[in-house]
Amino acid sequence: MLPTDAPDLLIQGGRVCLPDGSCRTMDIQINQGKIIQLAETLEPEPGTTLISAQGLTVLPGVIDPQVHFREPGLEHKEDLHTASCACAKGGVTSFLEMPNTRPLTTDQGALDDKLKRAAAKCLVNYGFFIGATKDNLDVLNQVNPTCGIKIFMGSMHGPLLVDEEPILDQIFSRGDRLIAVHAEDQGRILERRKQFSDRQDVAAHSVIQDAQAALNASQLALKLSKKYQRRLHILHLSTGLEVELLRQDKPAWVTAEVTPQHLLLNQEAYRDIGSLAQMNPPLRTAEDNHLLWQGLLDGVLDFIATDHAPHTLEEKAQPYPQSPSGMPGVETSLPLMLTQSQAGRCSLAQVVRWMSTAVAEAYKIPDKGAISPGYDADLVIVDLQTYRPVLRQELVSKCGWSPFEGWRLTGWPVYTVVGGHIAYDRGELKTQVRGKSLTFL
Repeated sequence: MLPTDAPDLLIQGGRVCLPDGSCRTMDIQINQGKIIQLAETLEPEPGTTLISAQGLTVLPGVIDPQVHFREPGLEHKEDLHTASCACAKGGVTSFLEMPNTRPLTTDQGALDDKLKRAAAKCLVNYGFFIGATKDNLDVLNQVNPTCGIKIFMGSMHGPLLVDEEPILDQIFSRGDRLIAVHAEDQGRILERRKQFSDRQDVAAHSVIQDAQAALNASQLALKLSKKYQRRLHILHLSTGLEVELLRQDKPAWVTAEVTPQHLLLNQEAYRDIGSLAQMNPPLRTAEDNHLLWQGLLDGVLDFIATDHAPHTLEEKAQPYPQSPSGMPGVETSLPLMLTQSQAGRCSLAQVVRWMSTAVAEAYKIPDKGAISPGYDADLVIVDLQTYRPVLRQELVSKCGWSPFEGWRLTGWPVYTVVGGHIAYDRGELKTQVRGKSLTFL
């Protein structure tokens, strides 16, 4: 194990993306896991570890606010160690993980177990959601530390499915902890599943779980949030209809996120990669891609999450509807968005805000999401000059595949620094590095 104190580190000559949105060639001094100072030139103290970042760009580490890392109970798909290795390789220095593991994360004991596992296994920083059920309303605002309450309004079975308005009303009425919702109308999905039961092609997934199912649930969550002025976050928003809903009616206490796959893939992907394109909520139309981008650029949508939810290739190969929904994402999310930035679709400063700063603000994570003295030294140093394809054999996520296989991307991490420790170094994972449990104010 590493010593508690991080080594002194000096990052030299990188193009540093600063909180004001500008980028300047600077040195960054790091001591005891914190950024101490930035200047044009800094002299290293004896014993300082040096990183040459000349020709590279230094960004705040990505904070991925929605992942499913499958441990405990489903480790054949992924586990906290393999997933955190994928994070480090992808420039993700912190993650917030969902409660649909086995057992479910619905009480203090299950949360404590995850925290213990993460402390022993994770190369990057970690936080966990508590899952709402119909039977744990009394503990939802008591367990700690947690980033928020997760409600599956649809696309779920078992105790985590909470789709009845009276129960949802009770959850929204108690406490002030952030509520994050998977917004799909379960009743509509079940009706349409019967209606289209003769369809066995995976493209039926987007027909059954249609845009109206997403809109219905987002409208209900928004109504309850406004009723109690309760902090609401809408996860993986997928439709232009929902963008328009929030454009017309988005209280100050409501935020929403979008995934790279909902920005960059649509229903055409079923033809090319089959069930590897199957996720919840489903991929939509090219017009939805456009409207989601517009919402992100306009500030209607607040940040990016991956919804990293891996399954094995064998599981995915099952015929629809037996094929499970979900895809991996933490290794490719930053290069995907940086490639879009280099193509002129958004600015580098916007990518930093969407993938780091705004997430730290929304979840009230102190000292994260910016490169500034006093902030934690969670950084990713990327190469914006070189384009390389996504190759299956290079992926470290246990599932071993990506829906973006073959895409030529830039902005691949060269170094990832977690709390002042180098966790990824020019292709090599430093698997002895350990992240820390995140704090939520």
